[in-house]
Amino acid sequence: MAAKRNGNGNGNGNGQKKRTRAQDVQNDHVTKAGEPITYYTAGHPPRKDSAYYVKSRKALHQIHGTLEQPFFGPEPIQDHHGGGLWVYDDEGWFFVRNLVGIEWSGQFCADPAKVDLLRQNARRLYAGFPKSFDEFKSLGIDLKALLDTPITDTDGVAQWTDSICNASVPLPQPVHTGAVPHGAGVHNYPTPVADIGFFVRADFNLWVVDDEGHEAAVVPTHPHGTGRTDLHVIHTEPNSRLGRLHQAAQARGQGLILTEDHPLHAHIAKQAFANGGNKPKPRPRAARKSGQTAAVSPPP
Repeated sequence: MAAKRNGNGNGNGNGQKKRTRAQDVQNDHVTKAGEPITYYTAGHPPRKDSAYYVKSRKALHQIHGTLEQPFFGPEPIQDHHGGGLWVYDDEGWFFVRNLVGIEWSGQFCADPAKVDLLRQNARRLYAGFPKSFDEFKSLGIDLKALLDTPITDTDGVAQWTDSICNASVPLPQPVHTGAVPHGAGVHNYPTPVADIGFFVRADFNLWVVDDEGHEAAVVPTHPHGTGRTDLHVIHTEPNSRLGRLHQAAQARGQGLILTEDHPLHAHIAKQAFANGGNKPKPRPRAARKSGQTAAVSPPP
């Protein structure tokens, strides 16, 4: 009998004691963007776990448990349907992504022939890493059978969607379905913006609040250590002053840059650089006097 699925992709496949339930994955994700506008991102409809999915989820947690420093974050994790491909070589498991991922609800409009191209792409990758097959077999996954079976119908699409080759991106809940300020989930924000959160410097704040209380995302326009604090606005809420400026700039084919003389710069830059991310690098010491040279350390 299939287990009832809460849509959060949680599981304690590697013996984790704590399991996080995130019912918000099932529900519509509501993001207030000014008043009276509210926009919605569709959540997962209620569904049941297939036996195939249960195996995939368990395997993902076991693989994740072998990683010394998980890039997306530590347990507890949820298995995002993002097209992840876990590959095994002499150094252990490593992660790449397929051309696209198939969200669970997206399978019902998926063209089997196009989904089969994802299978073919994955098959070519794994052909170069044959150790992956035995490792997956030890986790209860017949990877060879999955990759060698053409996808020609809805059943094939469903199996691929819930397979270890798709439902396999290990995301903690805040970066999966979270909303600012508690997270910036891939279900709520555009991928080019949300992905920055995974590699942003610790001394820079990607997410800020504008002078009207609306959330926005900004990035510097100059390299770290230059002392420059100009900011490029990359995400805004509709019906906000900053959002209107952002939209107008895009309509002109330009980016919205908050230079140091911009009326909104001081308020936003104070947050973005609150951790000292705009401090200039120390200048190298100059020679003491004319005709003298600075000491040079011998090569190691």
